[in-house]
Order: sequence, then structure tokens, then C-alpha cells
Amino acid sequence: MSCDLESVFLYAVHALPSSEIPLVEAHLAACADCRHELEALRPVVEAFVSWPADVLRPAPSLWERLEQRIAAEGGGPPAGPRSHGWAPPEWEEAAPGISCKLLATDTENDRVSMLVRLAPGAAYPPHQHGGVEELYLLDGELTIDDRKLSPGDYNRAEPGSADQRVWSETGCTCVLLTSTRDILR
Repeated sequence: MSCDLESVFLYAVHALPSSEIPLVEAHLAACADCRHELEALRPVVEAFVSWPADVLRPAPSLWERLEQRIAAEGGGPPAGPRSHGWAPPEWEEAAPGISCKLLATDTENDRVSMLVRLAPGAAYPPHQHGGVEELYLLDGELTIDDRKLSPGDYNRAEPGSADQRVWSETGCTCVLLTSTRDILR
């Protein structure tokens, strides 16, 4: 197996099909670069553990697989299509060149987790952090003040700290866990 970071990411969040786990584990045992990527993901994945379970919803495909399995074990047909009252989040344009896909909201702790995508040349406005901000860069390059991040890099900002310039020359996608109390300047 050649390096397949998407499989490593899915493995890290326990979303890899069980049939592929042995292949990825064998690759991880032999590939130091992929093991490094997996270790860099651990703080992000562990942060999700503290989120309330009621804000994390299974994907519709999981519901469908569960319905099929229950029907097979029960000897009857599946219940059929029905609305689960939830659909995967869509990308929304937050500002020109900046799109977000909300993953979870914790209103009790004023926290959100989301995927953020910056188009090439896009910049996020200067801001002060209202709480801890954790960012894991998935692809592209992102510059935060004088620090240039590459895929796999992790950035943590403490409450009260500020970012003056956040931009991407190449475009990028990141996982962002942050406070809803950030102050834009």
C-alpha cells in the first residue's frame, strides 16, 4: 500500500471500513511519515471526545447500514426510506473566498468545530481568541502571522491571544475547533 493520507485520517477518527483496517495498520507499521501524521491527528481527535454526544450525529449511510443489518438479522425487509431529521452539513460561504462546513456546536461551552476552506489568496480578518482555538491543516498552506503551516501541522491559540494576518496563498482546508466568542477586528 502506498501512502494514502485519506485512509490514515479515516483510521484516526475510527471511520475506516473494517475490511481496510489491517491494510492501514500494516502500512502504518512500515511508514514513519504516516505514523507521524496519525500522531499529529491525536490531539484533534481527542478534543472531539469532550464534545457532548447529542451534537454528533451519525451519517445517513450508517442509518441505512443499521437498517439493513437489523432487517437481515430479523428475517424481514428493511423498514424502507424514512427521514432521519438530519442531513450532512453543506459548505456555506462565510465571506468571499472562505467557506465553512459546521460539524458540531456546543452552546453550553461556546465552542464550534468546523471544516474551513480558504480559496487561493483568501484572508481571514484579524481577530482575538475568545477561547482556545485548535487548527489542524488538512491540505494546502496557511500562514498565521509569521508561521507558515503545511498539511498535517497543528496550531493552538490560547484565549486572549490574537491573529493579525491569516491567509492562504495556495488555498487550504483545515479542521477548526474554536470559541464562538472570538472578536473580529
